[in-house]
Amino acid sequence: MLRRCATAIAAVLLAGVTACAGDDIEMAAAPDPGTVGIALPTKDSARWIADGDNMVKQFEALGYKVNMQYADNDVGTQQDQLDAMIAEGDRALVIGSIDGTQLKTQLANAHDKGIPVIAYDRLIRESANVDYYASFDNFKVGVLQGQTIVKHLGLAKASRTYDIELFAGSADDNNARFFFNGAMSVLNPYLKKGTLRVPSGQTQFAQVTTAQWDGAIAATRMAKLLSAGSNPDAVLSPYDGISRGIIETIQKRGKKVPVVTGQDAELDSVKLINSGVQTQTVYKDTRELAKVTVQMTDRVLSGETPEINDNKTYANGVKVVPAFLLQPVSVEKANLKTVLIDGGYYKESDLA
Repeated sequence: MLRRCATAIAAVLLAGVTACAGDDIEMAAAPDPGTVGIALPTKDSARWIADGDNMVKQFEALGYKVNMQYADNDVGTQQDQLDAMIAEGDRALVIGSIDGTQLKTQLANAHDKGIPVIAYDRLIRESANVDYYASFDNFKVGVLQGQTIVKHLGLAKASRTYDIELFAGSADDNNARFFFNGAMSVLNPYLKKGTLRVPSGQTQFAQVTTAQWDGAIAATRMAKLLSAGSNPDAVLSPYDGISRGIIETIQKRGKKVPVVTGQDAELDSVKLINSGVQTQTVYKDTRELAKVTVQMTDRVLSGETPEINDNKTYANGVKVVPAFLLQPVSVEKANLKTVLIDGGYYKESDLA
């Protein structure tokens, strides 16, 4: 009888200890890691929407709250959004800038409050207050575009001259120059040799930029080139939205679509590639870029040093920004399904 009583008392005591232990576990719940501010340029491009969605999912999976903002390609709006993020105490800022030279005040304020800044995809220029940069090898993007033109025109063994017109991205985006320089590193030898010719004579970066990467602006310029007598065998285009503007203009004139490059593997352009209209796009897996950026930010906020693989290429005018660069992939009709469908970026039904 005494043993039974002792056992019962022990059970009651053990239950009490267990309950207290449970209470202690509840009280020791992981601290809130805070909010990460993400400022991206626009929702007009499908790739930026994908970038944002991918980062939000991955940050939230780590327990962070996310303050996600798009600025409609307006610099003032992006400045205001960043001011608000800093005032609200966001612990880190991930910025895909509209104009990478116009954020000095916001970055200085972030620095003063100990808020780290990660430049996302586009380098932020003329500020020492950029901690890290996550992007793709942007020079290689241009190289892949140039190589596509060389291959499809057969320039290596060409016995005649081919005509080409050149388009670049927005002058206020640091990446635009990298893309253009990468492509021209491949094309310039053929221009010097005379295998390639630019009928318009517009060969300098400043002559061929496209404000805000706007396909409508590119379409207007293409129309002017055609009206002036240009009938190119190839068009260097840095981005799918620009490519589609160029293609639509050429088709409206009843002309054969030449070799046209692109970038970002936007679905509308992927469909054009699959149907044999657009020649190529450069695929940059935004899922992987989001993963790198989230890991980079998390390590910084945890007091660790993030992984980088480039500490010399991206000088922003004040400092060399340590970077992690991912590798882009050239996609044409021949490898479209292997890269984009089998890789899970799109479904087969998306191409319909």
